Amino acid sequence: MDYRSSIESSETLRNKCAACYRQFNKMEHLVVHMKISYHSGHEPTCGVCKKHCRSFESLREHLIGPLPKQECKNIFSLRGCRFCMMILESPNARRTHQERCQFSSANAGLTTRMAALGLRDKAMIDYTSSRSPKVVALSCKMVGGGSDGSLDLCARVCITDESDNVVFHTYVKPSMIVTNYRYGTTGIRPENLRDAMPLKHAQRKIQEFLCNGEPMWKIRPRGGRGRILVGHGLDHDLDRLQLEYPSSMMRDTAKYPPLMKTSKLSNSLKYLTQAYLGYDIHVGIQDPYEDCVATMRLYTRMRYQKHKTEAYPQAADAQNRSNQVAWRQNEVERMSPDEMLSISRSDYYCWCLDSLA
Repeated sequence: MDYRSSIESSETLRNKCAACYRQFNKMEHLVVHMKISYHSGHEPTCGVCKKHCRSFESLREHLIGPLPKQECKNIFSLRGCRFCMMILESPNARRTHQERCQFSSANAGLTTRMAALGLRDKAMIDYTSSRSPKVVALSCKMVGGGSDGSLDLCARVCITDESDNVVFHTYVKPSMIVTNYRYGTTGIRPENLRDAMPLKHAQRKIQEFLCNGEPMWKIRPRGGRGRILVGHGLDHDLDRLQLEYPSSMMRDTAKYPPLMKTSKLSNSLKYLTQAYLGYDIHVGIQDPYEDCVATMRLYTRMRYQKHKTEAYPQAADAQNRSNQVAWRQNEVERMSPDEMLSISRSDYYCWCLDSLA
């Protein structure tokens, strides 16, 4: 290698992102990259080489994809958990950990038989319990309306707590005529809806439960009485229930960046459950209870991740916005890649912050 090539190589190495390890020919290009990438300690990170990935899907590709980093792949194959992507101290530690990390199906054994007998129906919500949950999961099952049966109508709704207990579960009578019961996936028959709870009644009960005595405008993530709502495709479920709820109080596994595809599209709940919890759902008739349990388990797995604690963890925090001097081009270009990473912040709310509330 001649002298000029050696200088260019060292310059490129100096312009290497400390998070994703991309290399740039010029420092100003690295600065632009850091401004728009929003790297932070909340991103999924390889336990071997410490590379930051935008999502767990990207991390999975890095470790076991078609073109993985070979050194990381070799270590992960011996000591890595395929559910939470953690690297353990030894193969034996990996086996012990993975047994705890893998969940069993929510509808196994007695639970399935109870559902078939209708013993899990719970149309009343206990507001007075001293152990009233702060975080709940919601899922709906839809039947078809309209001339071709393609219009989604909520016909069954379930709410559970963090311990997989049913808080509310009922069939719902849609406000429109049902033209397709979609029995193959919903298991719903006309007789289930004949004397079911009217949509407006279910809507009012759920709204009151979620707000927990607070007016909608006053609900906030921390310090309030409103409940955190977990689900998959919550916007659609709430729209079909004709409910409104603050987005700051919703935790949607379909829209959470670490759980999305590398292409930034949503993964199905069936895939997320199989990949990150280790069991299958949506085999035959789909139960909203099963979906509630899966989304809550995904939420708690994401919430209990251990990330670096920061005073202002989001790029959108007022303190970070007012500190724009830190990103002035001429000043940042004098920083090292590690210093740039230290002032970079996430562009999404990491669920681990809920554990600090």
